[in-house]
Amino acid sequence: MKVSQFNLSPLDEQEEFVSSDADRLGEECGVFGIFGHPDAATMTTLGLHALQHRGQEAAGVVSSDGKQFFAERRMGLVSENFTKPSVINRLTGGNAVGHVRYSTTGETILRNVQPLFADLAGGGFALAHNGNLTNALSLRKSLEKSGAIFQSTSDTETILHLVARSDKSKTVDRFVDALNHVEGAYALVGLTNKKMIGVRDPLGIRPLVLGQLDGCYILASETCALDIIGASFIREIENGEVVVVTDDGIQSFHPFPRKKERLCIFEYIYFARPDSVVGGHSVYECRKSFGRQLANESRVDADMVIPVPDSGVPAAIGFAEEAGVPFELGIIRNHYIGRTFIEPKQSIRSFSVKLKHNANRALVGGKKIILVDDSIVRGTTSVKIVQMMREAGAVEVHFRIAAPPITHPDFYGIDTPSQDQLLAAQKSLEDMCEYLGADSLSFLSVDGLYRALGHSGGRDSGVPQYTDHCFTGDYPTRLVDEHGDEDFGQLSLLTVTEAHDH
Repeated sequence: MKVSQFNLSPLDEQEEFVSSDADRLGEECGVFGIFGHPDAATMTTLGLHALQHRGQEAAGVVSSDGKQFFAERRMGLVSENFTKPSVINRLTGGNAVGHVRYSTTGETILRNVQPLFADLAGGGFALAHNGNLTNALSLRKSLEKSGAIFQSTSDTETILHLVARSDKSKTVDRFVDALNHVEGAYALVGLTNKKMIGVRDPLGIRPLVLGQLDGCYILASETCALDIIGASFIREIENGEVVVVTDDGIQSFHPFPRKKERLCIFEYIYFARPDSVVGGHSVYECRKSFGRQLANESRVDADMVIPVPDSGVPAAIGFAEEAGVPFELGIIRNHYIGRTFIEPKQSIRSFSVKLKHNANRALVGGKKIILVDDSIVRGTTSVKIVQMMREAGAVEVHFRIAAPPITHPDFYGIDTPSQDQLLAAQKSLEDMCEYLGADSLSFLSVDGLYRALGHSGGRDSGVPQYTDHCFTGDYPTRLVDEHGDEDFGQLSLLTVTEAHDH
């Protein structure tokens, strides 16, 4: 099958956006798919809108009427590109997959925007990916040596090439065959002219849920994407599970060796929307629980608890409740700055934090305050926030972080800086406190994080329940591209071409 329509954004050549705040964790990506619905493109667009927090750089939708595929890929937000009827009307058919992107591999250019599409021997195949492969570069080098021509710099395209090279006869078998050669984190939604396929990596690092609307099955990164269209939540896709949706219904199987699930713990801390349910837990309640645990671990005399908006709000509520200290909005966020505020002059860049946040002077003047945030990455924004509260008249500023110190970079889909740019990896707690200009600084302990999630014994001595390497350095998979493996490149090519039946 061919793509009969592929409209490109005028921003095709725009390779980067200027961010007014680079001191946050980069969101992952969000995926959505629906099969057999008369308004598939509309439902997908709405689902992506609910998942916008997972990626704001670009969005894409591929639909199918069972014969042809239709695609729209655009730089920017869903609301900026997919609200016009003319766009939705071009995405015909009852089946669709969509993606919102935050780039963790590959440049921010249109050819990297997903869902990616390929014409394979068995027909068209569209693929949307949340996560990051840790051996994609090694595989890519091997594939290129054997003649593969890549159209993007995205690690997701590696999967498409592996699918194309598989000697299996059925699309699903070829897809699974390809995934047997990749490592890392992935939640995938694929679409052929006859079926929708959902897969979660063997460790379940990235989330994926199953829902239903008017008898049609839906796959999405989070439950909030089901809520926006009035769909019912059925269950989470299990780690290592493959689900196949056709006109005849849904099938499920586990083709990979069984492993204990290790969902990324940052879904609870930062990435998932507070109104989503992840792993059977309300994300909002989890974040409040982090705050309560943090209050028990690091009490301090103060007049009020102030969240760093918006991500610090639930934890600050929990902290205030547990500590018996009033919760107040001492920082007011400007919600209208926009995603890509242009900062052409240094004089403007110096106001970058105040463009988003402003101190509530009448409230904090003369007060001892506790600032609660969800994380510290480089620390540059936190420095400015502490300074802002001092300038507003706060007599004491105590900083509390509702997560452990981030000491290691991520390689599974979170855009973290290198280790030498992580504040907690370079400074002691005392030095960090001095750098921030705070009167005191405390992080939630790793064991406290687990206790807040219902594991009374803390982080178990055996296999941990979550992927928590940013705090512990315990990476759950090999980091082939990062650390290298002399034999891996040759092995990967051998297995792709000769070892399908092993």
